[in-house]
Amino acid sequence: MTIPTLARSCGLALALIGTAVRGAGPIEVDIGYLSYRPATPPALSNILPEPRDTGLRGAELGIDDSNTTGRFLQQKYRLHSRVDDEPRALLQQASELAQAGVSLFVADLPAAQLTALSEQLGQDALIFNAGSSEDALRRDQCLANVLHTLPSRAMLTDALAQWLAARRWRDWLLIVGNQPQDLAYAQALHRAAKRYGGRIVDEKAWSFDTDLRRSAQKELPLFTQGKDYDVVLVADERGDFGEYVLYNSWLPRPVAGTQGLTPVAWHRVVEQWGAAQLQSRFEDKTGRWMDSRDYAAWAGVRSIAEAVTQLQSTDSGAIRDFLLSERFQLAAFKGRKLSYRPWSGQLRQPIALVHPRALVSQSPQEGILHPHTDLDSLGFDAPESQCAELYAAKGEQQ
Repeated sequence: MTIPTLARSCGLALALIGTAVRGAGPIEVDIGYLSYRPATPPALSNILPEPRDTGLRGAELGIDDSNTTGRFLQQKYRLHSRVDDEPRALLQQASELAQAGVSLFVADLPAAQLTALSEQLGQDALIFNAGSSEDALRRDQCLANVLHTLPSRAMLTDALAQWLAARRWRDWLLIVGNQPQDLAYAQALHRAAKRYGGRIVDEKAWSFDTDLRRSAQKELPLFTQGKDYDVVLVADERGDFGEYVLYNSWLPRPVAGTQGLTPVAWHRVVEQWGAAQLQSRFEDKTGRWMDSRDYAAWAGVRSIAEAVTQLQSTDSGAIRDFLLSERFQLAAFKGRKLSYRPWSGQLRQPIALVHPRALVSQSPQEGILHPHTDLDSLGFDAPESQCAELYAAKGEQQ
C-alpha cells in the first residue's frame, strides 16, 4: 500500500470513528477536587516546604490531557476545585457540588476527613483518594465508594524492603519520630521487615526538640551508636530530624526511609517510559516539578477519562465497576499498565526508589514472585485485607 493510500485509509477510519462518537452525542464530565491540609507546626530543619498547590496542579493537568483526546471523542472535562483550611466548610462545599450533579471527586484529604466525605456523599459518589497513605483505609477501614491512587505506607515500605533484601542489607537501625505519622511509617517498616527478611537490630525514638542545624555533628553520631547495622532507616514524615541523619551516623552507613533513599509514587528524576514528556508538560504548566500528590490526582482524573471513553457513560457506579474489573488498564508512564485491586480499591503501581538527584531502582524487584502479578507484592494483598467482601457487595448492588 502506498503512503498516500495509507493516509487516505487512516483518514477514512478516523472520520468513521468520529462520526460514530458524534452520533452518540457529546459527553460532559464534571469532576470535583477537594483539598484540606491541617496546619502543621514549623519543622526543626531546613526542609523545603511542600508547594501550596500540590495535588491541584496534577488534577488540572489530568483535565488538560483528557480534553486533548476528548475534543476528538466529543468529551468535555471540567474541574471544580474547592480548597479550604476548615474541614467542615470543605464538606459543605462538597455537598453543594453533589447537589449540583457532581458525583466524581478527587480528594486530597487526611484519612479522617476522607472518611467523613465518604459517609457524607454516600454510594452515589465515587472518590479518588490522592491525599492519604494510611494503611487502615486499605486494610480494615473499608470505604466502598473510595479508590486509592496514592500508594499506602505499606506499599512504600515494601518497595524499600524488597530493594534492601536484593542488596542483602538485612540488619536495620530504625529511628522513629514522635508524630503519629512517624509511628505509622515505623509500623509499616516492621511489617515489611517480616515479609522480606529484614531485621530491626535496634530501634531508637527521636523525641528531642533540638535544632539540628547547629548540633547535628555532635548529637547524631552518639545517638546512632550501638549495635552494628547495614542501613539506617528513618521514620520522619514531617522532616524534623531525618535530613541530618545522612553523613552523621556513628557507623558509615546508607540512610533510607522518609529521608535518604526514599520510596515515592513520583519524583522529578523519573524519566523513563515516556515520563519525561509528562514531567515537561507539568513543568510548562506550573513552573515546578511534579510530586507524588500531583501524580495521584492526575491518575485519578485519567482513570475517570479512560472509563468514560470505554463506557461512554459518566455514571459513578458503572465507572467504579469498570475500574475494579480486569478490563481496565491505565497507561501512566511507569513502564507497566496500572489497574485497581478489587479487594481494596488501591491502584497497583511500581514504586520508585530515589534520592534528590537520581532514580536508584524501581520495585517490585526482579525475581519477586506472585500468583497474579508482582505488583501485588507491594502493600496489602487480598488475604491481608478485610475489605474484599465489602467491595464485592458494593459491586453486586450496582
